[in-house]
Amino acid sequence: MAAIKSKRARNVASASKRLPRGPQGGIQLLLIQTVDPRGKQGDVVEVKRGYAVNYLIPQGLATVATDHHRRMVEKHKAKLAEIRKQRLVGLQMLAKELREKSISIEANANDEGHLYGSVGPEEISRALRVDNVVLEPNQIKLTGPLKELGLYTVRIYLGNDIESEIKVWVVPVVTTDKR
Repeated sequence: MAAIKSKRARNVASASKRLPRGPQGGIQLLLIQTVDPRGKQGDVVEVKRGYAVNYLIPQGLATVATDHHRRMVEKHKAKLAEIRKQRLVGLQMLAKELREKSISIEANANDEGHLYGSVGPEEISRALRVDNVVLEPNQIKLTGPLKELGLYTVRIYLGNDIESEIKVWVVPVVTTDKR
């Protein structure tokens, strides 16, 4: 065990001798992950030698700022941007599809049209799943529970500042009396 620790200590010590110095005399590192308040993933930062050798490098939060590492981070950022762009296009298509869709939810109501319960985001989410549209109840924005029969326009928040609307019909439960 002591041999492993001393070997590791030698590797860290030899690595610390090769660390590039920045303009202020600190160590220049490329952040692999976002480190508050130092910077975001892909930023080149200058930190003190001890912080670099004892924390950032061993924890896998940063690496030496070489041209190769910078190119790899730029490729990774470009790939993430492309994925984000495709997701945005998919969300916009879903928003358009939702605007053209209407759903019906059956609920028990009295003769005046007042519901015995109410229709909330959970019921709307369940009704959308029947049409193969998967939305979480927290994406459905109601001003309050729906307590009467009728047609409602409900806002849907899809993410990335994309919102849509859907028409929700609250209709009475159809009962068939077989007397």
